[in-house]
Amino acid sequence: MAYTVGEELPALNVRVTRERLVRYAGASLDFNPIHWNERFAKDVGLPDVIAHGMLTMALGGRLVTDWLGDPSRLLEYGVRFTRPVVVPDDEEGALVEFTGKVGEVREDGTARVDITAKFAGKTVLGKATAVVR
Repeated sequence: MAYTVGEELPALNVRVTRERLVRYAGASLDFNPIHWNERFAKDVGLPDVIAHGMLTMALGGRLVTDWLGDPSRLLEYGVRFTRPVVVPDDEEGALVEFTGKVGEVREDGTARVDITAKFAGKTVLGKATAVVR
C-alpha cells in the first residue's frame, strides 16, 4: 500500500454508552468508580461518569487498523488525553467522532497518521499519531 500525504481515512463515529463502559471495565479490569458511579464522579469534581481514556485511545487505534485492514501494520501509536468523554445515563451515550489523515510519508515506506478525536465538538485526544507500514 502506497501512502499519500493528505490522504484521509474513512471517519469512525462511535457511541460510547454506560453499557460499553461496563464491558470495557470487565475486559481491562479498570473498575475505577469514575467510570460507572455518577455520585462518585461528581464528588471528585467531574460533570458525570466519564469514559476510560484507554477506551477512547483504543477506538482511535481502531480507526487506523480498520483502514489498514491488518493490525500488524500499525507500528506505533500514542496520544495525550486532553479532556474527558462524559457519558450520559441514556441509550444514546456520547458520540465520539474520529478522523485521520496521512501527515507524512517516510523514505522507509512508513507513514505517520494524524488522528483527531472529538466529543461535543471538542478534541479529546491530543497529539494522537500512529506510524504505519
